Amino acid sequence: MWKEINNTAYSGAYQVNGTGTPVILLHGFPENSEVWLQQQNNLQPHCCVITPDLPGSGRSPLTQPLTMESMADFVHAVMLAEGIEKAIIIGHSMGGYIALAFAEKYPQQLLGLGLFHSTALADTAEKQDARRKSIKLMQQYGAEAFLRQATPGMFSPHTKSTRPELVEALIQMGMHCRVEALIAYYEAMMQRPDRKAVLAQLQVPALFILGKDDTAVTLESVLPQLTLPGKSSVHIFEHTGHMGMWEMAKETSLALQQFVEFCNQ
Repeated sequence: MWKEINNTAYSGAYQVNGTGTPVILLHGFPENSEVWLQQQNNLQPHCCVITPDLPGSGRSPLTQPLTMESMADFVHAVMLAEGIEKAIIIGHSMGGYIALAFAEKYPQQLLGLGLFHSTALADTAEKQDARRKSIKLMQQYGAEAFLRQATPGMFSPHTKSTRPELVEALIQMGMHCRVEALIAYYEAMMQRPDRKAVLAQLQVPALFILGKDDTAVTLESVLPQLTLPGKSSVHIFEHTGHMGMWEMAKETSLALQQFVEFCNQ
């Protein structure tokens, strides 16, 4: 069921499906809430699944200023609108950065935190330079040129060779996002701080979902973070790049379901 927030501070759309433990799935860049469709369908018999379109994506308008913190406030506004005191928040890539910002600002409203192909590290100087070049590409040639260049690298070689339609599907999803929003997301990601301390201070279970072939958030960069939380659930998938919710849909759905059960113990 689609719902909307419309107030002076926040405006946006989100879906609510199922009942029980609230689980909020935050999409990444350049996605919208539909990226979670398979996980939503698999989880909703067991819990209440909330999938927002983050500001600037899907049915939600772009709001300024756009930061990881402002998008965490949007997630908080969704919880308030639904009367939810605590939730499990799981974010894919950029969504994970938002989940960490939420954990820092609203720690008492977390039941669990999931980093789905995501990291607590800030952008390196090299990564920031790459984002600046991508912004220039988008400004000069538009979203499609950028998406067709960048999107294949989000999938494993195995997926690209056996299921190339997934690459095209993600390109098409990204093309529904305005160039202004794509640029705003990149600028927000460049500005985000290191949040390893948030993981270390976490009082709830943490989930890490990793792909062996992920070149966007590499296995090597995340492995040192796995021991920071007091309780961690870790899943590392073969033949998986940065898009495990599509590349390993059943397996990642099961991992999410198990994590919900873990948080409820």
